[in-house]
Amino acid sequence: MKQEHAARRNLLSIYDLSPDEMLAIIDSADRFEELSRRSIKKAPALRGKTVINLFLEPSTRTRTSFEIAGKRLSADVINVSDTSSSTKKGESLKDTVLTLDVMQADVIVVRHGSSGSAQFVSRYVNASVINAGDGMHEHPTQALLDCATIKRNCATIAGLKVAIIGDIAHSRVARSNIGALTRLGAEVHVAGPLTLMPADVASLGVRHHLRVEHALEGADVVMVLRLQKERQESGLIPNLREYARHFGVNRNRIALAKPSAIVMHPGPMNRGVEIEPEVADGDQSVIKQQVEMGVAVRMALLYWIMNASDPLTN
Repeated sequence: MKQEHAARRNLLSIYDLSPDEMLAIIDSADRFEELSRRSIKKAPALRGKTVINLFLEPSTRTRTSFEIAGKRLSADVINVSDTSSSTKKGESLKDTVLTLDVMQADVIVVRHGSSGSAQFVSRYVNASVINAGDGMHEHPTQALLDCATIKRNCATIAGLKVAIIGDIAHSRVARSNIGALTRLGAEVHVAGPLTLMPADVASLGVRHHLRVEHALEGADVVMVLRLQKERQESGLIPNLREYARHFGVNRNRIALAKPSAIVMHPGPMNRGVEIEPEVADGDQSVIKQQVEMGVAVRMALLYWIMNASDPLTN
């Protein structure tokens, strides 16, 4: 049976963090980003700690950035994928994490295709659990790095108009970002086909538009989401060409946002579908910066998770 540790911290949902905690982690990422720019990218902060990245769903940016984050803080980092774990042989998620936990891991970072999987794992392990994406539910570390990128470019989050464009219904990134941005004072607008909007969109604290132009008008931040084809039922959109025609973010549409607006995308991108290459690679794009901030924010988060007595503001 799992033992309870008073100081143990999890990050299962963006709502596990107060606005002050989110800002503390975001602000502390600056010092960890500075570490990543040194010639020797290493600090002893987590020496002797063990981080297991349990990724049972494909990932490039999130898995790699968690691995780099842990190693730069001198933690021992072990990667377990769906192809290398006994889940491939039919072992249950519960038995897999029980096995990993008795190896005395300090943190288990979980990505899984089922919503609620990170919460499920946290019930059975003594290690801290970080949700690295669970089905259509949440992706809280993506929201943190997106907020850090916004704050880096716009100085603040409160009062900004943020337009999130695309497949809102199936996007865990959208749900976590909406939770983070609205509680940090942003005005969030979402746009996409009605078939790709969650049934509870009116309760999320956002303004919903069926025309992408209405969401983009005067926006400070434009966040573009890919079509989550692996989670969608068939027939939700006519075809990719029609989607790009009506909802793709192109040069003409991005001109409706403020000239100073930044363009974001959590990746992977479907160029020519939800975003045109000239926008993805344009002067307003901060997509590469999001990836860089991902390492720094996940370093800050790992430090926060493993130092429960340190609020990161000292």
